[in-house]
Amino acid sequence: MGNGYNGHSDGLPMFGYTVPSYQRLSPLDLARYRKYYCEGCHQLRDGFGLPGTATVNFDMTFNAILLAGVTGEALEFDGTRRRICVLDSPKADSDLMRRMAAYTIILTKWELYDDETDKPSMKTRLISSVLGKAMEKAVKAYPEYDEMVGKGFRDLRKLELDGCKDARMMGLTFGKGLTGALNDFAGDHACEDLDVLFEELSAAVYIMDAIDDLGDDFMDGTYNPFLPEKGFVNPESFINSNLYSLSETINATVGSLQARYSKIRPGMSGNVSLCDNIVYYGIPESAKRVLTGDTTAKASVKNVLSNRKDRMSRGS
Repeated sequence: MGNGYNGHSDGLPMFGYTVPSYQRLSPLDLARYRKYYCEGCHQLRDGFGLPGTATVNFDMTFNAILLAGVTGEALEFDGTRRRICVLDSPKADSDLMRRMAAYTIILTKWELYDDETDKPSMKTRLISSVLGKAMEKAVKAYPEYDEMVGKGFRDLRKLELDGCKDARMMGLTFGKGLTGALNDFAGDHACEDLDVLFEELSAAVYIMDAIDDLGDDFMDGTYNPFLPEKGFVNPESFINSNLYSLSETINATVGSLQARYSKIRPGMSGNVSLCDNIVYYGIPESAKRVLTGDTTAKASVKNVLSNRKDRMSRGS
């Protein structure tokens, strides 16, 4: 995965694919987005120590924003006033935000396990060691989430071992393992439309990440559903030769995500314009960047620690 940094005029880096279209954000929504991003960092530090803040990411930030809008919880809270907000305490007394922090740590645990299974490295082992206590604490607090996420990774691994080439199906299969915890966060507001939305979101991230990783996976010899058995030269020529099929896969996934969101949207208690921006503009723009080779940061935790310096100074 790449270690680059793509700065924005608003000072927020692009770390992940589920990001806003910054130029379309109103000042109010930009401030709101910053609050949720920083609150994720606060909750991670408060619940799991300073190392846990390295896992804060924009994909989990969107989950928190959407679920807050759906449930009506954590819609209003103060933003941080510190320049280095990692040192600040949580501003939202919210079970949703605390659970999201634990879920982020648990997801990180399984991403690291998956990375180590794919291609063992000193870097992965170092990150696992640094985050060891945080991961143990999160799993102990929410063993059911750990089992749900673990099943998603195991189901995905089975498809990889079987040589599956259907990236959309793989992403949806993976997403089903992640939906259980997020469904629990929604409580009485849980519904099939919300489940499918999160499954499609996971699929969109999986597909974009796989396209982004074509070159690295080819060089490392790791599995990628898009890599052909022979004839691969470089990501640019592969994308140009397969632009129609790749676009079709992404568009089907993003379109389904947007359709499910449109059904949930009327019942939301808040954060509607911010979610509109991410769902209807931000995610499609991320997909376009992936297909044009214009991304510089990925959604995986492989590089969270090496990217943390930039994200602390500019994002939080």
